[in-house]
Amino acid sequence: MSTRQSSAAINLPNALTLIRLLLTPLFVILLLRDQITPALVVFCLAGISDGLDGFIARYFDQRTLIGAYLDPVADKALLMSAFVCLAMMGMLPDWLTVMVLSRDILIVIGIAILTVTGKKYHIHPSLVSKCTTVAQIAMVIVSLMAPGIPILQAVTAVLVPVTAALTAISGLHYVYIGMNLLQSD
Repeated sequence: MSTRQSSAAINLPNALTLIRLLLTPLFVILLLRDQITPALVVFCLAGISDGLDGFIARYFDQRTLIGAYLDPVADKALLMSAFVCLAMMGMLPDWLTVMVLSRDILIVIGIAILTVTGKKYHIHPSLVSKCTTVAQIAMVIVSLMAPGIPILQAVTAVLVPVTAALTAISGLHYVYIGMNLLQSD
């Protein structure tokens, strides 16, 4: 597998990422209109596009610089929107949403500080970060499916603390990495 990046900005993986980015407002509108099932379908389609764009980019060597930046933006836009809307609707705890948003804001601030100070860094999600993302996605899906289904309400009760713990650990891990980068020569 090659690690070079394609010079073509518009390719299938980037188009899928843009579609995912454009699905975010539709997802929010559906949620705000209390159309939970269609919102769940849109969220799942966005999730499928995320997996598909990454697979295509790696397998067919279609990675681009814009894709490297746009993909995490699309992911964060969708997840942050989902957590905010679900908290506003009372389907997720407010404190969990604050944790998720705070972690992501902390990461962005850290990247800005590293950039301003001229420190070299490469953005590679850690294992704990990947687990956090999976937990957050599962949290959104289960929250959207849970109303009226007792077993899923029980899953939600377990998933909330797991998501919170992973979010906190991941945030602290990124702080640790960032502090080491700032202190390095």
